[in-house]
Amino acid sequence: MDELIGQLENLTTDLMNRLNVTSYEEMVRFVESRQLLVNELEELLKQSAADVGQTDRIKNLLSNDTAIISRMNFLKGEAADWLQQRNMAKVQRNAYETAYSSDAILMDRRK
Repeated sequence: MDELIGQLENLTTDLMNRLNVTSYEEMVRFVESRQLLVNELEELLKQSAADVGQTDRIKNLLSNDTAIISRMNFLKGEAADWLQQRNMAKVQRNAYETAYSSDAILMDRRK
């Protein structure tokens, strides 16, 4: 169990050291890796309870969740802004790309 907690600590420390420059791809890899370790840890905790030291280490890891979630929300906001700008550009482009009928005839009259 100590080994799994240590792996979680290393993973979390690596992320926290570069949290402000972490891309969404890195966040995805972090979450996937962390989930695998947490699943293994849950299985071990079903078999035997954690001692006080292990519990304190886990609580310390959980204290970083607020900063990690904040970064995730920031990245989510950036993605939403990008999508909104893209959709606005698409609407503007479509306004200029009117669909003309290929068999339409334009006639001018002289006055």
